[in-house]
Amino acid sequence: MLDSYSGSRLFLRLIFFLFFCFSLGLLFGRVIEIVMLGSIGLLFWHYHQISRLNYWLWHDRRLTPPNGRGSWEGVFNGIYRLQGKNRKRISQLAYILGRFRQGAEALPDAAVVLDSEYNILWCNQLARLLLGFVWPQDSGQRIDNLLRHPDFSLYLKKGEYAEPFELAAPLSENGVLEIRIMPYGTGQYLFIARDITHVRHLEGMRKDFVANVSHELKTPLTVLQGYLEMMQGMAEPDSPNMKAMVQMQQQTTRMKSMVEQLLVLSRIEDASNIDLEQTINMSALFNLLVEEAKALSQGQYQLHFFCEEKCDVHGDEVQLRSACSNLISNAIRYTPEGGVIEISWKHTPAGGVFSVKDTGEGIAIQHLGRLTERFYRVDSARSRGSGGTGLGLAITKHALSHHQSELNIVSELGKGSTFSFVIPQHLLEMSPIAV
Repeated sequence: MLDSYSGSRLFLRLIFFLFFCFSLGLLFGRVIEIVMLGSIGLLFWHYHQISRLNYWLWHDRRLTPPNGRGSWEGVFNGIYRLQGKNRKRISQLAYILGRFRQGAEALPDAAVVLDSEYNILWCNQLARLLLGFVWPQDSGQRIDNLLRHPDFSLYLKKGEYAEPFELAAPLSENGVLEIRIMPYGTGQYLFIARDITHVRHLEGMRKDFVANVSHELKTPLTVLQGYLEMMQGMAEPDSPNMKAMVQMQQQTTRMKSMVEQLLVLSRIEDASNIDLEQTINMSALFNLLVEEAKALSQGQYQLHFFCEEKCDVHGDEVQLRSACSNLISNAIRYTPEGGVIEISWKHTPAGGVFSVKDTGEGIAIQHLGRLTERFYRVDSARSRGSGGTGLGLAITKHALSHHQSELNIVSELGKGSTFSFVIPQHLLEMSPIAV
């Protein structure tokens, strides 16, 4: 039933039919008339088969085609075979689609499939719970028509999805959602929303805890330091307790410095919205940094300075000074005596660049990604010896993030390091140079 007819076989059948008509015409002496009648009959028979095929394709609800005869048997059977293949493919696609939806429903995040115009094609159950979507009524709706937030609309318009976007949860008063949009396929996007309310709550608790503990430690440390100074003043110079008191005084001073840096870090973290309308006179700030660097170096290093005039910055002077001071003090602290330290502030096409380059020991590449973590130390013994707390670069990182910048570190063991950051052009103020 499912055998196909070859072209040569169909041609032979046609030749045989015409030969039969021709022979019959010779028998009755009317060759032309009988051949014409046979051809007309063959055409009517083919038209009848076409009518049956048309009726089956458009009106008949049966899956099986009508019984074909002759050359039409292969046509009917071929169409039936193609229909079987299509039904199998549709079944496979339905199975794959079902598995995809089951997997998407099992995700711990809200998932929404968008087309190239950000219209909703499908969403899972969690998207309906977190974002308030109604399915299937919201199918075809543009997503920013349902999530009405100016910052989210701007995020979509920019089309830069490398970084996630935080959005206030539409169905929760204090909820926070982290939004990620990932392009896939041809002009489609996968929208993922994750509830990070608990994470932000824990971060707030951590910040409050650090700030409160640091504040509470400051008073007892001051008392201890005062009593140690009094005891040192009362003790004899050759007293065996003098060495112990000196060490206690050093550790108390170090702990007090750490507490003060923790308080600075807490203040910088809480000051998420700084006033970018204030203008920082970078020439004046650089002069203060020069005096500070000379005082720290005590003439034991070769210091080189360069500051480009008339290149000021919009931002918070206290935070920016803290970031620059930490980079300078780290360079001096971890560079051997006689080393060279270059400190510069200059304007480039990318923005204003502050750079501190030293000829110290350098840092191994596996440590570079963690240097801005709190209390992270490349060499804890060396840090204790130099008085480091492990908080300076963390303070620098947060201060720079408020100025839309980030810390860049280039280092090589045995050759030194370069710490730099770039203040973007829109935060610079270039004063005109007088002619």
